[in-house]
Amino acid sequence: MFTVKQIAHMAGVTPRTLHYYDQIGLLKPSRVGDNGYRYYTEESILQLQQILLYRELELPLGEIKHIMASRDFDTLSALEDHREQLRKRIHQMERLIKTVDRTILHLKGKQTMSEKQFFEGFSEEQQAEYEKEAMQMYDPETVKASNAKWRSYSAAEKQRISEEGNAAYAALVEAMPKGPGSPEAQAGIARWHRHLAYFWVPNDEHLVGLTELYNEDPRFKANFDKIDPQLADFMRAAVKIYVENRKLVG
Repeated sequence: MFTVKQIAHMAGVTPRTLHYYDQIGLLKPSRVGDNGYRYYTEESILQLQQILLYRELELPLGEIKHIMASRDFDTLSALEDHREQLRKRIHQMERLIKTVDRTILHLKGKQTMSEKQFFEGFSEEQQAEYEKEAMQMYDPETVKASNAKWRSYSAAEKQRISEEGNAAYAALVEAMPKGPGSPEAQAGIARWHRHLAYFWVPNDEHLVGLTELYNEDPRFKANFDKIDPQLADFMRAAVKIYVENRKLVG
């Protein structure tokens, strides 16, 4: 038997985390002593390992609880699936490292990169997830419609759409030295706006909200920082001008 303090130390989590897992029914102690202390067995250690592996794969706690509580849940099968998912992540990280290395050489003038090469290694699935989260700020039905629309595209169309999106962001990076109100920047925002139509048709309020999300949400911000640390803020400023200009025209 292990105490909360012992298992927390082994797993590198806090006792408060274990108390919370107990509270929500995710990881119950094997036994609670007369003194109120929680005790855990080796089976509990395996369960906690599963939870932490799922968390590493960025699954929310509610979904982890649902998976582990299902009747057909099998620890060995789950571990084999974790191994496969982690191998995929390693492969993606290796591709991203190569992209970073190439970009460093490009900035040092030792290698020239194409627009497409700047974005090699980025996960299409993660990009799609980010867009879903952005749309969920407004209307769940919009998310459903967008998912259906995306599934309707062929693999070749998805590749083309992805490349168009990369080119739109690259154009915005190129326009940054000229300022957010420049014709080049405004053309870049219009291009980005048109690109969003592959997924959904945002109104002006949505456009402003998206760029706020790009800056305020750490995951979005980190993603844009990989392209250029100033891009998210630049897009926010450029979109505000873009929206004001549209109001004047309208």
